[in-house]
Amino acid sequence: MADTIIIPGEYRNLKQLEPARLHVDGKEYELPVVEGTEGERAIDITNLRKASGHVTLDAGYQNTGSCTSNITYIDGEKGILRYRGIPIEQLAERASFVETAYLLVHGKLPNRAEMRKFRNLLTQHSMIHEDMLTFFHGLPREAHPMAILSSMVNSLSIYYPEVASTGGEGNGEELDIAVARLISKVRTIAAFSYKKSIGEPFVYPTNYTYCANFLHMMFSSPIQKYKLNHVVIRALNLLLILHADHEQNCSTSTVRLVGSSKVNLYASICAGICALWGPLHGGANQKVIETLEYIRDNNIPVKKYIEMVKDKDKPQRLMGFGHRVYRNYDPRAKIIKKTCTEVLEHMKSDDPLLDIALELEEIALHDQYFIDRKLYPNVDFYSGIIYKAIGIPTNMFTVMFAIGRLPGWIAQWKEMHDSAPFKIGRPRQIYNGPLIRDYVPIDERE
Repeated sequence: MADTIIIPGEYRNLKQLEPARLHVDGKEYELPVVEGTEGERAIDITNLRKASGHVTLDAGYQNTGSCTSNITYIDGEKGILRYRGIPIEQLAERASFVETAYLLVHGKLPNRAEMRKFRNLLTQHSMIHEDMLTFFHGLPREAHPMAILSSMVNSLSIYYPEVASTGGEGNGEELDIAVARLISKVRTIAAFSYKKSIGEPFVYPTNYTYCANFLHMMFSSPIQKYKLNHVVIRALNLLLILHADHEQNCSTSTVRLVGSSKVNLYASICAGICALWGPLHGGANQKVIETLEYIRDNNIPVKKYIEMVKDKDKPQRLMGFGHRVYRNYDPRAKIIKKTCTEVLEHMKSDDPLLDIALELEEIALHDQYFIDRKLYPNVDFYSGIIYKAIGIPTNMFTVMFAIGRLPGWIAQWKEMHDSAPFKIGRPRQIYNGPLIRDYVPIDERE
């Protein structure tokens, strides 16, 4: 007779299916099988070690569901992405980034009064504490903007200790203010980090909309005010929406894991920023630009570069193609391709990198090598070209990603703290080191 492994209480609200059966060491175990609202199925192994003494081994957590979530749904095979049930295509076409941020954090679209209050909070908390300027003045000019961003976000817990002490358990009003403060100040910190890198004086926020305010702080100066452009503002708004959340990726999982220790919101987000910095994650669009520039600067025919990519003995890679989740055309890439063309046309920018990108895409989409491997353009393929056209330097690309992803990180952090029972993250491992051995004094070591 099989031993039945009991499903934990936090998963009993999921649809329960016929259990799976595991045979190990001559015994049979019945493992609960649960199903989410979109038909995703999971074998629940929460109590497997307690029942059988075994754990599962899953390097990179490729087949591990670390949580249940109501925030984002992805179907990589069909190219579907939805925030709180709403298709990304609808949000990209009709919503603002601020509205999308509210949706992610609060679980619903705001009414007029809620939207007005949220916007007012963003405006009210757009300034950073004046004492923080001493941090900026003490940083070397060549400091990477992501290093500055992570450090400054973490330092917010110094200036706003009421959030630092709650660990996610503050009242609703406190949390609303903390959320607005973080979403608003991150663009100010980002713009200040850019001004620091080019040696220009900081430009303070004003009473503009979210994206317009960021562009103002980035590109205005004491002698010339940045001329706002509705096409650029809309493109930036779109890019931030497309990056706002993406399920349990590396940085989001980091925010949840760090936050599971009940550390404050700012420290958790700081950890997510650091995780995003890597070229395998948020730094991918920078790598796309570097690839396109390499092709241009070395005058390499696109077809020849494609052949170099297919040669396993050569180091060249086609950055911006393929995705860990999507096995179809990234739905965000379809949206952003059109916007890329619109921005370049409006700004009368004849960027040869776009021509190279379009030719790369055309060849790759019809090449059997890429078709067999389901390597389609992802959101990073065109986003870097748009940022470059707007005037944002390459080393700021990942910062832009972080600004967009911030509402998703906050929503995930909040959802985890609202869940019951609350559990600290603590993965297991399979030890593969030396067996027990005695300590040898240094004088006796050869």
